[in-house]
Amino acid sequence: MPTLRTVLSIPVLVAALLLSPALSPDTSGTATTAGSADAVLPRLVTEGGAPAAALLAQIRTGPGRVSRYADTGPNIARTDHFRAGSITKTFVAVVVLQLAAEHRLSLNDTVDQHLPGLLRPARTSGSRTGPRSRSQSRSGSPPDGRRITLRQLLSHTSGLPDFTQVTAGTVPLTPPQAVDLALTLPPARRGHYSYSSTNYVLLGMVIRQVTGHPYAAEAERRIIAPLGLAGTSFPGSRRSLPAPHGHAFAADGSDVTELDPRVAGAAGELVTTLDDLDRFYAALLGGELLTPHWLREMKDTRAAQGEYGMGLYPARLPCGVTVWGHNGRISGSYVRTAATADGGHVLTFRVNTDAMADTRLEPALLSAEFCPRTW
Repeated sequence: MPTLRTVLSIPVLVAALLLSPALSPDTSGTATTAGSADAVLPRLVTEGGAPAAALLAQIRTGPGRVSRYADTGPNIARTDHFRAGSITKTFVAVVVLQLAAEHRLSLNDTVDQHLPGLLRPARTSGSRTGPRSRSQSRSGSPPDGRRITLRQLLSHTSGLPDFTQVTAGTVPLTPPQAVDLALTLPPARRGHYSYSSTNYVLLGMVIRQVTGHPYAAEAERRIIAPLGLAGTSFPGSRRSLPAPHGHAFAADGSDVTELDPRVAGAAGELVTTLDDLDRFYAALLGGELLTPHWLREMKDTRAAQGEYGMGLYPARLPCGVTVWGHNGRISGSYVRTAATADGGHVLTFRVNTDAMADTRLEPALLSAEFCPRTW
């Protein structure tokens, strides 16, 4: 089993263009493909070692959308429910930004204003040393909730360590337990990008404090129900997946279809479908969930040195096209959604394992979908 720093996903910027797609123009002026990503998909199985893989692309055409589905490998289908890992973070970020738009909180609020006393240096003075990521190789000051803002939680610039470094995806935790575990690790530098699922566990706690409801209930009311995402849910402690679903496999080949989602919580609990993820990101980037001001805030990556916005991150493809979205990794599942800036062209692909042997395959697939052919 890999460490849960990989299990709950770390955004990876695209580094290589392996294929050039065949294109057909659409009326919006956005370059679109004629199924070229479909040709890359089998390589996730033959070269990447995934048992099976599937993708769903959707392109806006006038008043409607055109969909294209492809799969490879046994026992995988378009209608399957699967675990989406850190794609959960985009949903949580939307809820927080909607609350900011309603003036129920400010992104400049400190953690201590909503969760007083939870993060104080005195609690971390005896912290033991634990494993560190590259981004945490230079430790910062002990986390102080009087200085850390909600904006820093959203953009992974809080300096809070990632509790998933030590849980390995096997230990269900309550939110306070996850925070306490994180505080046993050396902190990163506040104000510098350092991806940490602890940030979003705290945001889930803030949502409950501000609204009186769990983050899952707020996401259901504000996002899932209005968009009609019938296959999307926050399972809480339910270990089984809704029907229909296939099987999910860990890197060692063991079946991990049943999983306690509390290993992830607000950082990665979501269960969903390909159709629902395409619909969600198209709606988000198309302005259905946030006003233009708050969508710009969500896509502002300056605080995170260009690497992350707020629950959303850009990937610049080798051809110069930038796509927006998120990835998610949790035991038995890896998912990636990417979309054009206006949500007019969206692609979600998934594999039913949390490991792929060749990391070049994801950028190849995205480039094949979104890049115009170069001659």
